[in-house]
Amino acid sequence: MTVTNGCKKIAFVTGITGQDGSYLAEFLIEKGYKVYGIVRRTSLLYSYTRLDHIRDNIILEYGDLSDGSSLTNYITKMTRENEGLEVFEIYNLAAQSHVKISFEIPEYTSLIDGLGTLKLLEAIRTLPDDVRKKTKFYQAGTSEMFGDVLERPQKETTPFNPQSPYACAKVYSHYLVNNYRDAYNLFACNGILFNHESPRRGENFVTMKVVNGVKKIVEQEKQYEHEMQIFNSGQHESILHNDNFEEERVKKPDYVLTLGNIDSKRDWGHSKDYVYGMWLMLQRDKPDNYVLATGETYTVRDFIERCFAKVGKEIIWSGEGINEVGRDKSSGKILIKIDEKYFRPCEVEFLLGDATKAETELGWTREYDLDRLIDDMMK
Repeated sequence: MTVTNGCKKIAFVTGITGQDGSYLAEFLIEKGYKVYGIVRRTSLLYSYTRLDHIRDNIILEYGDLSDGSSLTNYITKMTRENEGLEVFEIYNLAAQSHVKISFEIPEYTSLIDGLGTLKLLEAIRTLPDDVRKKTKFYQAGTSEMFGDVLERPQKETTPFNPQSPYACAKVYSHYLVNNYRDAYNLFACNGILFNHESPRRGENFVTMKVVNGVKKIVEQEKQYEHEMQIFNSGQHESILHNDNFEEERVKKPDYVLTLGNIDSKRDWGHSKDYVYGMWLMLQRDKPDNYVLATGETYTVRDFIERCFAKVGKEIIWSGEGINEVGRDKSSGKILIKIDEKYFRPCEVEFLLGDATKAETELGWTREYDLDRLIDDMMK
């Protein structure tokens, strides 16, 4: 499919270069939508690679959630380019979404994750009546809004108790959507999504950090075996410049995966399943809020052990707190260490979602469990 002028179904995706945005764009293209997206001029180049395979099928322009006038102009432009459109869906996925970083840049996080939503809602509110009635808005909420949870499991009616600037900004957006839905009769939905991962997850998130760490350790061991074979064959001088192989190895310290709180519990799903749920929310006759979750919770420690098990390694733990380490049971090598710099100022210890409402009202189903998710990420 190539982009054409005029279309009955169009979608505007903020955060299109991200994990969810790229999967959603793929999904919408397959559904016959004309897909638009905005990217910041400062977006990291590697994030664009998530769109390489569909680049000819989407329309990208520079934009930013901090600039309300540009959002209004772009939305107006989209509607004018597609006269006679029947469906206009807006998915607000753009965010500063790293919880720990939100403590370091709270003002920016609030501007994008909070006021950015307001600017989009205002742009929709001021559309001509005939276009506004065809417009549906999805807001990406997060299980982090539940924070220090007041109920287990968490569902749509569970009170919020946010523990980070990121979560606070998302709570503000959540209530803005509710308010604009009631005050201006906008079709606006909140998706309260629990953690969801994929091979496209950002490298600074713990699941991808673990996956990449396991891969690096395996690759390092393969390199070690290769060098040992060369050394034993007597050809070592071409690679190692010392007759003592072990002395050379000391100069190349083994990689160790360094993490923070590994006992916090999370409800992990796959991004592909969750973007399907986003779309389902906007196919309803009436807007509402929905939790998307697997209904299963695991510790970061569980995730680590399962990832290492995929490459044939069993992890044994010793020590406590920041002195705890994880060793390869077979070799005794330390593979995991704890560093307090990776702890958040306020930790969220337990998240477990109840997606009964989405399953019942939307017919939402999932294809991935945790093991299949890890398999996909470890490819």
